[in-house]
Amino acid sequence: MSTRKTNATVAKQRTVQRRIDAKKSSHKKSDEAVQAGARRQPENPLPKQHQQKPGIEAKLKPRPQYRAPGYRGSGKLEDKVAIITGGDSGIGRAVAVLFAREGADVAIVYLDVEQVDAEETKRVIESDEGRRCLLIPGDVRDANFCHEAVQRTVDAFGSLDILVNNAAFQEHADTIEDITEDHLDLTFRTNIYGYFFMTQAALPHLGEGSAILNTGSETGIFGNAALLDYSSTKGAIHAFTKSLATNLAPRGIRVNAVAPGPVWTPLNPADKPGLKVKDFGHGTSMKRPAQPEEIAPAYVFLAAPVCSSYVTGIVLPVMGGVIGATSA
Repeated sequence: MSTRKTNATVAKQRTVQRRIDAKKSSHKKSDEAVQAGARRQPENPLPKQHQQKPGIEAKLKPRPQYRAPGYRGSGKLEDKVAIITGGDSGIGRAVAVLFAREGADVAIVYLDVEQVDAEETKRVIESDEGRRCLLIPGDVRDANFCHEAVQRTVDAFGSLDILVNNAAFQEHADTIEDITEDHLDLTFRTNIYGYFFMTQAALPHLGEGSAILNTGSETGIFGNAALLDYSSTKGAIHAFTKSLATNLAPRGIRVNAVAPGPVWTPLNPADKPGLKVKDFGHGTSMKRPAQPEEIAPAYVFLAAPVCSSYVTGIVLPVMGGVIGATSA
């Protein structure tokens, strides 16, 4: 290439550089939360607060948004029956309400200390959505209980079409040395054993057109330095989802997962010190945590055959951006 052409190329590069440098100086990145939904959602800073585990939604400030008033049901799950673990609060509650709005009867599984939250969920499903709701307190770490929960659901509603594995345990730890064997066992038995046990219990009642939905996490994709055990279980859930989808495809049962980013639920103030709660979710592109009602429609999409009959084995990220791992 001639010296003249080289000089011309360099001149063009520097012209572009000067123009972009000038733009950079006049445009500052906004640190404000992004509002892109049907109604305005709470923003940071969130109030300082801390709860004993497992956390009670009725005590959370501000209360998580789960009613999704702008969502209109259209019978996508008409007369289906769903069982949702961790369905008393958080993402599980929001999913239960939208499933009911789409025509499903819902059984929710929860720890008995969460009775207040469970009763509110039941009240909303029955009074506002006009569907039946069965409350089943118990621990998904117990395989016998999982079989009992499924049988109670079938006895009450006559069938089972959808399983949502959502119950979870999470506790931040600064180093791997801080995670005891009991801590590790509690996380794995809740987050992955419970998924296995519930699936094994539900399968005899599921058939062609049924769906299994698992709650994964952005931490299962990107990892998280302070959630070594939790992130490991969420990665396992993603692999479980893909493997089970392939295993059950010949039976016409679809298996998918949703991988949320930070979501404002009782899990958070029951996991973090109060001072850290105020900035929860600010590291996302949205500069705020999601509300449960912003996550729940993804579950409707994956549960409804009319929406996703050709979708199985996916992990659907709903993370408020693509940065990941910085916000949990």
